[in-house]
Amino acid sequence: MTQPEAQPPAAPSPLPPSSIAKLPKLTPRRAPRNREPPTAPPPPTPSLPPPPNLAHHTYTQPSRRILSPEDHALFLASPTCTLVEAFIYGIADSARDRPISSIRDDEITDTVGKIVRILQEAEKVLDAHPPEDTGSRFGNPVFRDFLDGVEEQICEWHAQLGLIDAAQVREISTYLLHSFGNKRRIDYGSGHELNFFLWLLCLNRVGLLAPPTFPALALVVLPAYLHLMRRIQGAYYLEPAGSHGVWGLDDYQFLPFLFGAAQLLHHAYITPKAIHNPLVLEEAAREFIYLDQIAFVNSVKNVEGLRWHSPMLDDISASRGWGKIEGGMRKMFRKEILEKLPVMQHFLFGSLVEAVEGMSTEGEAGVVSEQEEEEGGEVEVFTDEAGKRHVHASVGWGDCCGIRVPAAIGAEGEARKGGARGLRRVPFD
Repeated sequence: MTQPEAQPPAAPSPLPPSSIAKLPKLTPRRAPRNREPPTAPPPPTPSLPPPPNLAHHTYTQPSRRILSPEDHALFLASPTCTLVEAFIYGIADSARDRPISSIRDDEITDTVGKIVRILQEAEKVLDAHPPEDTGSRFGNPVFRDFLDGVEEQICEWHAQLGLIDAAQVREISTYLLHSFGNKRRIDYGSGHELNFFLWLLCLNRVGLLAPPTFPALALVVLPAYLHLMRRIQGAYYLEPAGSHGVWGLDDYQFLPFLFGAAQLLHHAYITPKAIHNPLVLEEAAREFIYLDQIAFVNSVKNVEGLRWHSPMLDDISASRGWGKIEGGMRKMFRKEILEKLPVMQHFLFGSLVEAVEGMSTEGEAGVVSEQEEEEGGEVEVFTDEAGKRHVHASVGWGDCCGIRVPAAIGAEGEARKGGARGLRRVPFD
């Protein structure tokens, strides 16, 4: 018996024209053309302007000119801001992929050698003013005697550099004096560190530190300055100036991380995670500033582990490579230093690092000198029946908690002496 032939499946009935008209038009998926990049690129290195003509130059005593948000906005759009970025980023660029031992003898010019000797002589001033054993973790008042001793020798130090004009020395030396910390508050921070590089910038402006010396500034002068400041911090328990505590990058320094990341940019085997390896720190800290600074931070904190006492440094170590870290440090220099009014209100302007026309003066704002002013937060300038006034908004750990926050290095020092054996070890100290 024959089977009936299989019939092909019936074709689906076509949709009525009214339904077809309602179907949405199919379009291929495409990425938006105007999509913003996931992160902004790091700031580029501007061209460093040539030194000014000093034939008929008039030097001035440096003073603060960023005394209001309006002054700050003028600065950020000024040639002086570009000059500072060109100098700092130019030094960072010069240190790329270079360990400290790569500096040749011919790169250490006579001026660079004299700068290192000046820092060594400052150590002798430190030795001549030993701290008093107060048993306190807060700033030691003998620090003020140290600064007086520095001031007594500062003209002689500049004479070693060939600077003998009194007005010139008065302007340039102000930055060096302010690079050791604040005399009244007995504190130190990234703003004082910036003053040290403003001193070097002034020496560049008078023709003593040409761009070929920049690698030595990063890899010879900066380590000498860090060595001196660590001794000063350890002796006088300098409090962190404007520290954000555990949430900050570091209590005192910033530039070692910028220049140090540039050093490690394309290193063959030292990765960002290597900062957690004690053996790497021990073996390579002498060659790389970033690792040396990490080792120092570890040595003065009361708890073990970056994740507890320095979570930002811990987070950064998860980056894919040093290029990401270097770019981030360049952004941070712009955002957390140059664009932060509480930091930049202490920036000093003279004739070599010029203010912009229209910026306030200390006399107009009715403020005392930088070394005599108490610590404060963001500035506010207003006019009332008493005239134009300048005040600091109350911010910071002290205002929040009602207590001062000592330097971690002070707590560590007292613990080593046995004066604070009962001190509870807390991560944010």
